[in-house]
Amino acid sequence: MLVRKHSFLFLIVVIVIASCNNPVTTVNLNRKDSSFVLNSVLGTDSSVQMNEPLLQETLGKINKSLQQKIPVLFLENSDSSQAMAQLIASSDPRFLQNLFDQQSGKALRNEIFNVYPARPGDIPKGNTGGKFYRVEMYNYAYNLTTIALVDLAAKKLIAINSFAQSQPDIPDRLRNLALRIAVNAPEVIKALGLKPEEKDALMASTKTALNKTRCERSMHLCVAPTFIKGDKALWTIIDLTDFKLVGIRWTKVGTNGAGERISERNLQFDKIMECNCKVENSLEKNGWKFNYVITSSDGLRISEVYYRNKLVIQNAKLVDWHVNYSGTDGFGYSDAVGCPEYSQAAVIAVTEPQIKELVEKDKTVGFVLEQTFKSEQWPKPCNYNYVQRYEFYNDGRWRAAAANLGRGCGNNGTYRPVTRIVFPGDQNNFAEWTNGNWSNWAVEKWQLQTEQTDYTSEGYQYRIADGSANGFYIIPGNGQFNDGGRGDNAYVYITKYHVEKDEGESDLVTIGPCCNIDYRQGPEKFMMPSPDPISNSRLVMWYVAQLKNDDTKGNEYCWADNYIENGVYKTKAFPCLSGPLFVPIKK
Repeated sequence: MLVRKHSFLFLIVVIVIASCNNPVTTVNLNRKDSSFVLNSVLGTDSSVQMNEPLLQETLGKINKSLQQKIPVLFLENSDSSQAMAQLIASSDPRFLQNLFDQQSGKALRNEIFNVYPARPGDIPKGNTGGKFYRVEMYNYAYNLTTIALVDLAAKKLIAINSFAQSQPDIPDRLRNLALRIAVNAPEVIKALGLKPEEKDALMASTKTALNKTRCERSMHLCVAPTFIKGDKALWTIIDLTDFKLVGIRWTKVGTNGAGERISERNLQFDKIMECNCKVENSLEKNGWKFNYVITSSDGLRISEVYYRNKLVIQNAKLVDWHVNYSGTDGFGYSDAVGCPEYSQAAVIAVTEPQIKELVEKDKTVGFVLEQTFKSEQWPKPCNYNYVQRYEFYNDGRWRAAAANLGRGCGNNGTYRPVTRIVFPGDQNNFAEWTNGNWSNWAVEKWQLQTEQTDYTSEGYQYRIADGSANGFYIIPGNGQFNDGGRGDNAYVYITKYHVEKDEGESDLVTIGPCCNIDYRQGPEKFMMPSPDPISNSRLVMWYVAQLKNDDTKGNEYCWADNYIENGVYKTKAFPCLSGPLFVPIKK
């Protein structure tokens, strides 16, 4: 599931002496309270705190960088490897092609947000033996992220990709500035009845948007420091492009209770990093064989998946969680999930991947590979718990599933996990069941699962197969999997796999805004400017479920709450599980 990484987490360094082996174990969008909307406050130009010393310092650095031959604000306090990675990237013309306005030649504001060791999922095939680093640069003018992969050993750039309308996670310097703006804003002080402290803010690093403002559709870089007061959360939307408070909004989160104390998870960070983030692991079980790794920002990735010695999945991963807390006003979070260090993840891996038996009606029918991503203070308000799981059946079926265990920042949230799956083979066709027949899609497109959707008698909605009928039928979630799910209401996107350009094969930054309530969840960008033909092609499937939370007693969903047992707080979760089931086509 998704993992949010908060830059204020401190790590305890330990010597890991345990092995990397894992044991096998058995195992509608209406707002509920319109008063919160009516009491929202939008910032004005007076919300810009020009006298704030940290802002003055930041503006000085920006102005200085714009006067340089290479107008880039480089990452501060970098070590020697990070400094070398930035130097190599900034010496390559491909990395510098968006630094200036094409007509006037004026310098544009660009900043290196992150530099860290590349993960296995970042490194293109055929590159071995090097010392690889990932450099992420953000262009404020174009709202564009450029990612370079450099080899420090060879002192060269080996891969570069740019992603329009995308933003990396912010560096600590910008996080601290956002906090400073938030705690000093008169609107925030008035709403809380006191001046908050910076340490009281949650989610300060997590990107957001607020519709009907300049943050809408993520056209500006905005984050959302959030403050808890009683049973409510005050969102403060901070625009880091214009350095101002965009607005504030209350949401209801319920009673706090006690947060789970999980300081012991810090002791596992080293093992998770060394055994599951820096290296790929392999698993062979019940006729299945594949590799898996926790990525820096795309959850738990499986690749080279074979069933009975036949390649059936090229790779699959969980790219984003989009969390929207209003059906009309559009505010929330865009979350990445991944490794606990040197990553883009906002909610981080707190355990190693778990291998469990898959049991139905007291009979073992397969196994599960499962990964948990969790905020440190879950289930307190504005803390998150996600589970990502792959289910592998002995008969060749498999499922890519994602679950939210609450509780989040409001009781009117909609969670949208974005799953990406690449199928092997260059002669595939994708078809939907409609009017009693299979109809192939000719070009890239998307489709929404609705109450009027057609299914076969077996529940199949889609089919992906080559000319020899090798492939799968696809069953979306309709509440039929006996896992508590109530239906996915999913968007499905099919795009063509391009060998010559990276459209998600390496780890992605958050590809879509948090708060769109339509098809604009990110995958549609790879269909622009016009859809490619997809007949007899290698195909990518994107699956975006839509899960509405509920805190109604007796009907909880995507929710968590505390209760007291034997004098101590316990947590009860009400997960919402989503994801399609793939059924092999029998010839």
